[in-house]
Amino acid sequence: MSNTSSSVCAIELERWMDTLLDSHSISDYCPNGRQVAGKPKVGKIVSGVTASLALLEAAIEHQADAILVHHGWFWKNEDPRLIGSKGKRAALALKHGINIYGYHLPLDMHPSLGNNAQLAQIMGWEAKRDANKQPLTCGPNGLIWLGHCGQNKTLKQLQDDIATTLKRQPLVIGNADQTLHTIAWCTGAAQGMMQDAIDAGAQAFITGEASEPNYHLANETGTAFIAAGHHATERYGVKALGEAVAQHFGIETVFIDLDNPI
Repeated sequence: MSNTSSSVCAIELERWMDTLLDSHSISDYCPNGRQVAGKPKVGKIVSGVTASLALLEAAIEHQADAILVHHGWFWKNEDPRLIGSKGKRAALALKHGINIYGYHLPLDMHPSLGNNAQLAQIMGWEAKRDANKQPLTCGPNGLIWLGHCGQNKTLKQLQDDIATTLKRQPLVIGNADQTLHTIAWCTGAAQGMMQDAIDAGAQAFITGEASEPNYHLANETGTAFIAAGHHATERYGVKALGEAVAQHFGIETVFIDLDNPI
């Protein structure tokens, strides 16, 4: 957390984050950037994983001018009307002049602040790098990272590491004694990308959520599958982005982790 009395123009803040995350070059299924316009100046930000009613209420309690999240609003194919839960959230944000900034895939993909990069950092995983020292990736938009989780580490040891660090027991499918030389990971809901990780030579694929086919794919290919929690794997990117904003603009940022078991 940073604690100063500085402020920044809400539009300038958006432009800076857009440039940092290269958001305009990334095709996504939600808008990235400022999704709701509030106060023209931002002096305090509350960051969190999802722009839920609970996070908005926390931002109001902290007298924040903006919230910064990974999961914002206005997703492709959802009902666009501001009714029900979405309407209640929008009314509260507008009433209190809270700017809402959301960055989805751009925050997943950033090579240092992104969810994949930050998860690797907190877990102590080493990403494979190309000749330009950029992370080696695979899958759609290069969303899956490839790397190592430690020398001669078994699936059981990786499971225990995840449980200890993320503070929840992951769902694991595979041979507990299997030694892992190459792992692949993509935070959030990337369970449908498991075949891409297998094709890239991973012995284990780590993501946030699981679907029924993952069980069969793991058993039939010998590639371990780990679902470590959507929320649990995506707490770290938005926190890192908030810290970068605080350092650059000298404004106060507070990360609030409203736990979600999914």
